[in-house]
Order: sequence, then structure tokens, then C-alpha cells
Amino acid sequence: MKKIHFKHSFLALSVAMFMASCSDEFIEVQPTGTYLEENFYQNETQAYQGLVATYDIMRKQVGGFENMVAMFNAGSDDFYAGGGSSTDGAGIQGFSNYTINPTSMPGSFWSDYYQGIFRANTLLVKLPDVPMDDTTRARFTAETKALRAYYYFQLVTIFGEIPFYTTNLTQDQFYEIEKSAPAVVYAQIEQDLLEAIPSLPNTVDLTTEAGRFTKGSAQAVLGKVYLFQGKNAEAAAQFAEVNGTPGQTSQYGYKLLANYADLWVIDNKFNSESILEASHTSKSDVIWDNWGNGVDEGNAVNIMVGPRGYSAIAPTAPKYQTGWAFNPVTTDLANFMAGDPRFASTIEDLGALKAAGAINYTPAYMDTGYFLKKFLPLEVDKTTGGGNWELNYRQNGYVIRLADTYLMEAEALGGTGARAQALLDAVRARVGLASVPVSLQAIWDERRLELAGEGHRWNDLVRTGRAATVLASRGFTAGKHEHLPVPIKETENTKVKQNPAYN
Repeated sequence: MKKIHFKHSFLALSVAMFMASCSDEFIEVQPTGTYLEENFYQNETQAYQGLVATYDIMRKQVGGFENMVAMFNAGSDDFYAGGGSSTDGAGIQGFSNYTINPTSMPGSFWSDYYQGIFRANTLLVKLPDVPMDDTTRARFTAETKALRAYYYFQLVTIFGEIPFYTTNLTQDQFYEIEKSAPAVVYAQIEQDLLEAIPSLPNTVDLTTEAGRFTKGSAQAVLGKVYLFQGKNAEAAAQFAEVNGTPGQTSQYGYKLLANYADLWVIDNKFNSESILEASHTSKSDVIWDNWGNGVDEGNAVNIMVGPRGYSAIAPTAPKYQTGWAFNPVTTDLANFMAGDPRFASTIEDLGALKAAGAINYTPAYMDTGYFLKKFLPLEVDKTTGGGNWELNYRQNGYVIRLADTYLMEAEALGGTGARAQALLDAVRARVGLASVPVSLQAIWDERRLELAGEGHRWNDLVRTGRAATVLASRGFTAGKHEHLPVPIKETENTKVKQNPAYN
């Protein structure tokens, strides 16, 4: 394969990657050859392949060792980094105990999203000249803008000030670009989403187009973007369009699943509660030699959170696969969720099962006996195809789901009023819980219970100003740890400056 390489990662791009597919459930594009970028985008099929490649970065939610869910779980009060030892993954360990620095910061949290932006920028330049139907072109353009907005949102949330561009840089320009203020980045994110929404469909055919952006998913992202900036009225308006009447089916077909446990049935993909979902497959046949090289399409969180040395002893014991023991659940979260109907789908108390002689496992670093059940790898889900089974789990990862947008809207409404109450009640009623008076604290508590282990808790604490208090015992320092350090190689021989608190 012919590749284009630059020294620094946010300009690095393999043109051949534009031929990659996202998953068997989303879109499959089989490469028919290798193209230089200037010779590509000659027809609608090639434009579609470029769009697929731009979507492919979404898999960072739960794909690869350096994924969003495991990393940001580890930085919260609900999970530890875990793993084999205190040196197992310097980045995730450092984030969990707030010793992370520019050297230990995993570079992919920067480079992967910039790769997505590079692909989006390239496609936006090429689409006007591709011979294709104008309606299809408008949809492809809208999807690409929504993806670019999402990737910039991830970057600005993680790092704060970041290099920002909407036209890809030359190699010389790369060395001259400086970071932009978050307000500048947010303005473009909002513009991209507002321009995208009118050209996106209300719904998609789940047999052929599942996972593609719709009006509802773009509005959900826009609502979240507004909420993170404190633009609560604007956020509430977007979420209201997405959510509709609490507990009922919205205009886009979204509805809370009747059974919370069904959210975690691996084959229940793109269900009525799913608004934006990252696709994974067991069919990419990845082996250790090419894991993390842009071709792996499996869910990595599954194997990461599995217990080490697991064996079922009692006939009725759960049949899990042995894993790497990352993200052990804190006793604080286990105690907080005790008695909640969602505990059984969220946390597996393997410590109790081991004590009872029903199972055995090898306690690993920071073991509490509690494991993240939402992603625990089951024996029945082990791939029988090619590649290493550990790297080829097919569970998708929710990026945004309806209960999340219900609670974000209730928060945007200030945690008061009849609609905020109805939104909170709907989330609780789904699991058989009685109404409690709505308030911001009640909403935040409900988010912790409802979304535990899905990677939201750390951002919830930071954006609501509670992180310095809640995470003090973990080493969180106000004015520093609200953002992560820029990976060190991104500041070498460039004008990109390190986040000041990490100098």
C-alpha cells in the first residue's frame, strides 16, 4: 500500500485507509485497488468509500487499547485503571491517579481525531466535483460536516485549546499553526452541525444504513455541544426535538427500551434507544501483528474489562472469558448503586461468587471484586472466525443514547419544572423506580446510575464543577486536570504549546 507520512500525527494520513470499512453491521466497502488521493473520488462509489473511512474513527469509543470508554472510566471516581499492574498502560494509569504528563499521555487521543478531521476536510474539498446526484452529495456533505464537528468536539473537550483548521495544512503550514481558543473551535462545531442538520434524513434503513448520521443524532450532538458551553436554552431546544414526549416515541423513532438489560444484549444493535452508535464486528480477523494499525474493527473494552484467569466452577456460574482486568469498579460506585435495579446489568460481583466457590479468577491490580458487566466478554460471544479471538468482539458502543439525552435536557432546563420532572421520571420508571423531586443533584445522581461505565462520568464531573471535590482523593487538581496534556511529540519543533499547567 502506498502511504503518505508526515512526522507529526495530526497530519499523518494513509490514503489507502480511505478504502477501509467500518463494520459488517454498518457499511462494508471492499477495496478494489490502491489509489493516490489525487486520483481518487472519481465517482459516487469512491466518495462513499471516503465517507466510510471518515466514519471509521468513531470506533475509538470502545475500539483499541486506547479507547474513550476505558480511559475516561479510569479517570472518574467510579473505576480504577486496573490491569495487570501499576505500569500496565502508562496513560490510563496516569489518568486514573492524576500523574499523567505529556510523555505518558497516549498520542492517539490526539492523532486519531485529527485523522478523522483530515479525512473529513479532504472529502469536503472533493465532493463538489464528484459526478453524483445533488441530493446524495448534500447528504454526504452533511454527514462529513457532522463527523468533523464530533471529532473537534472530542478534541476540545479533552485538550481545551487545540490547533484548528478546516482546510488541510501543507507540511510547512503544520509547523507554523498554533492552538486556537475553545470558543473558536466551538463556533465551527456549531456551524458544521447547523449546516448539516437540514440535509440529513429523519431516519435510515437499519438493514443498509445503520450507524449513519440522521437529523436526530446531529441534533443530539449539537445539544451536547451547547450544554458543555453552558448554553442551556439552546441545548434544551435541541434535546426537545430529539426526545419528544418523555417515555413516548419521538419524531425520529427514538424510544426507551422497556427492559434496561436489553441495552447490553450484543445483537440488539441500533435499537430504538440508540441515537449515535459506534459499530464493531468480529469479522475483521485481526491478529496481534496488526491490532491498532487502523484495520481492527473489534471492541477492545470487552477483553480489557474481563477478569484474569477466570474459570466457572458451579454449573450455573456465568461463562465469561478471561480478560485483562482493566476498569475495576470502585466500592464507592458499587455502594451507590446497591439496591438500584440497574446494578445487575452494570456490575458483576465476581468477588462474592469467588468467595462462594462458584467461580475463580486471579485478582489483578486495584481489584475490588466488582467488574463492569455491561462489557464483560461472554464465552458465547467469542468469535469462531479468523484472527485472535481477544481482539475481535462485536459489541457496539453507544456514543449517545436516549436516556442520556433525556437527562441532559432535564439538566439544561435547570433541573426544575414539569418537563424536567417528566424526563427524570421516564428514566426511572423504565427500571421500576418511583418519582423523586427533580433537581440538578437528582439528575446528576441519575446519570451516574443510568450511564455507569459508559465513559460519561468524568466529563459530567468536570463540566459541572464537581471534579475537584469528588476526585480530590485521586489527585485531581483544579485548574490543571480539567484537560489532559498535549502528547509530547505534538509540541516538538512546532508552535503548538503545551497546556500551561503541564509545563
